[in-house]
Amino acid sequence: MHIIKVAFECAAFDVSLMRGGVATLVWHLAREYVEQGHRVSIVTPAHGSLDYLRAHYELEELPYADTHVMPLLLDPRIWPDHPTEVALPLTTRAFRLRRDGVDVYFLSDEHLDLLPEQLYPANELEGRDLAYFKPLVFQVDAIRFIQSVFADEPAVIQGYEPYFHYLLPPVLGGKPGRTMVSTIAMNAPINDKVYRPNLERLLRMFATDVDLDRLADPPLDDALSTAMGNHLRRSHRRQEFGPDYTCYFSLIALHTDVIDFLSTGQQHYYSTFRDAPSERSFQQLTVSRIIKETAHKQLVGGCALPNWWLERDPTLVDRRRTLTGLGLDPARPTFYHAARLDPNHKGQVELMEAVDAVLRTDRDVNFIIRCAVNSGGDGKPSGGPARFQEIHDRYPENIALEWQMVDEEVLFDQVAASDFCVFPSKFELDAFLITMGEAMACGAVPLATAQETLSHYHHALDRSHPAATGFAVARSFRANDDHLTRELAAGIRAALDVFRHDRPTYTRLSTNARELARTFRWKECAAQRLTRFAQAAQGVEARHPDELAIEYGWFDRLGDDAWQTHRDRIAGEAMARGDIDVYRRCAPVDASTVNRLFDAAYRRADFDRCARLAELVGEERQRLVRERCVVERTGRGRRVTYHLPHADRVDLVLPYQVAPEAGSGRRYTWPLTPQGGRFVGDLPDGLDVDELVLLLTLATGRVAWDVVPVEIADRRREVG
Repeated sequence: MHIIKVAFECAAFDVSLMRGGVATLVWHLAREYVEQGHRVSIVTPAHGSLDYLRAHYELEELPYADTHVMPLLLDPRIWPDHPTEVALPLTTRAFRLRRDGVDVYFLSDEHLDLLPEQLYPANELEGRDLAYFKPLVFQVDAIRFIQSVFADEPAVIQGYEPYFHYLLPPVLGGKPGRTMVSTIAMNAPINDKVYRPNLERLLRMFATDVDLDRLADPPLDDALSTAMGNHLRRSHRRQEFGPDYTCYFSLIALHTDVIDFLSTGQQHYYSTFRDAPSERSFQQLTVSRIIKETAHKQLVGGCALPNWWLERDPTLVDRRRTLTGLGLDPARPTFYHAARLDPNHKGQVELMEAVDAVLRTDRDVNFIIRCAVNSGGDGKPSGGPARFQEIHDRYPENIALEWQMVDEEVLFDQVAASDFCVFPSKFELDAFLITMGEAMACGAVPLATAQETLSHYHHALDRSHPAATGFAVARSFRANDDHLTRELAAGIRAALDVFRHDRPTYTRLSTNARELARTFRWKECAAQRLTRFAQAAQGVEARHPDELAIEYGWFDRLGDDAWQTHRDRIAGEAMARGDIDVYRRCAPVDASTVNRLFDAAYRRADFDRCARLAELVGEERQRLVRERCVVERTGRGRRVTYHLPHADRVDLVLPYQVAPEAGSGRRYTWPLTPQGGRFVGDLPDGLDVDELVLLLTLATGRVAWDVVPVEIADRRREVG
């Protein structure tokens, strides 16, 4: 097969050319495809690095000069200081670098050479600087290059990250001999959208007709939808889009042949968003239906560690030399974190605050914190957040804080000299799949959020479990999450306690981490993908497993044979959800069954299903639902009391249109104060709403929503 990879970055063979983990994924898979007998071409932007490439590699300029004008239609609400239509004149040249049997095609033009240091345009450029459209320019240039250089040649075209290749499937797919693959590395918001007029113009430019009306979402303007949108926007899971925007993941899912995930947990999460704040919102969206319709295209291709990393012996690293070189005491237990600087998504704000909290009372511990902000080589590192530097300066003998990207050999030495690794990614966005695996392969015991995407690393298992590898903290879906900070500090202290006072347990966890991580190899990941690519190229359509549909609760996707073959399992999943209608299709329902269904729904805080069952259960259970929320009048206004003993946190979330002003903007989230299974708080002055919308974080980590009509909750009596 000829596999054409389209990736915004790919050059993991040179630290000066890379900024994120996607480059590692692209490059190592390319090398393995070649090793297994296939031809591989990578199409990527030059990012203004042509001089560097010429100086360090044999770079061949191709006889390719594509002069064209790319139209941009701009949303005037976002780009008020720009014309509504812009013509970008471009002359795109192509350069080839051959390395390890892979042909890397670097595309260069006036737009692709922008932002040579960060590569990726910052969100802050939107509405201000046309450099924001660099990824879109790359898509257009990549399509034109492929159409020109590879013409109708049979090939598998593998795009990386939906936002960077959503044009490719509808334009290049559906052709004889062409197989389209979309690989998802980072869990971007599932309903992220692009401006439809511009999308339509570009599709017309490529003579591609797509029914975009099919992708439109239903109007959602009720209090719950509005409140969920407010919360999710602040939690980096959603933006507000008008009807003239289109979900690009839906576009990809409909027009691609294979949707490639990096872990089973990532596939599960992206299919359901289960137990997350976005789950209920996701179920309202068109993309939710499209994901069900296209689930048979899904593949878990996997993610792995570089061969050289696995072949090198971490026990040969001189711990004393490495740590003293960082200004740290090698006698102390050492924690390691390394990632691109992304304070919110990677939990680095909460990590640094947790480090500060730990060091206030325990100075016998080291932290290596790497938050890369620019290239290595000749690039001069620029600092990150001032607060990070402030914490470092308070404990210079305990914290090695570094901002610069360095060669992987340096990272290997530092993690091999560490005892623990800390990866508190938030919002189920960044998975740390490679970096965390590399640290574990050196024996570093992980402390990380209990993300589904990372579940295969077994750090969330109870430490008594024979396969456990480390420590977990609850998933976080909040910016500046004080709860996550406290959990991280407690996790670090718990890890230190095990290290200092229970070395057999630490040794077992370290051994498990090392042995598990070393099973993730690129050879197997490549082989899984190549098998599915070949099947797709031959027109063999995979079938989404009934077992997964049952696990996801997609009971409407099951055929009659599945209801017979998997009756007991369906009944079990229905019972776990409190779904009486599905359970009744599998087994008889008596009074005891109804009570168990109600209790299951109540444990999940699924009060819609509780209400469905309320008339079938006794008065005690009915009262749990009926009296869960009470609004009482006080001399100062109205007080909310919410009763849910198995909740950790309860927040009142207000619709934007009624949220009161607070400082620099509107405040719409009001945390209620826990009081022994009850949560109490006063409503904002003058607030007039018909329904209370509450965000519930359960002790299990599940996040759910509840809506209580005020006329039901309000006792309308005076209290002191």
